[in-house]
Amino acid sequence: MGVRVKWDEGKTFVGTASSGHKIVFGTSGADGQQLGPSAMELLLMGTGGCSAYDVVSILEKGRQQIDDVIVEIEADRAEDHPRVFTRIHMHFIVRGRDLNPKRVEQALSLSIEKYCSASAMMAAVAKLTHDHEIIETSA
Repeated sequence: MGVRVKWDEGKTFVGTASSGHKIVFGTSGADGQQLGPSAMELLLMGTGGCSAYDVVSILEKGRQQIDDVIVEIEADRAEDHPRVFTRIHMHFIVRGRDLNPKRVEQALSLSIEKYCSASAMMAAVAKLTHDHEIIETSA
């Protein structure tokens, strides 16, 4: 696994993954526009994506009829540099039909406590909490 990050303009960069996928990130371009998420926002997105992937996989294997999984993340950062995350809260919204609440809770716990390497790294520096809601959808 590897990435390449190239300065574009202003405080904007283009990251290229070894898979060839690219993403623009940084605080602002030459004209002051926000051209992409910040590096810290990307860390939160990666954590949410890692955990959501696990949750979907676990629930599908458990034959749960999921329609959607959303992770909303709020975080606080230290006042002093290097301004690491100090608190991260992940709120999961799981939509589906006849979902078993215990299976949903188990999927979340397994992801955050065992499988998701991104949340494990974040939990090493920040207080990581989570909660969820289940929304029943019609067939």
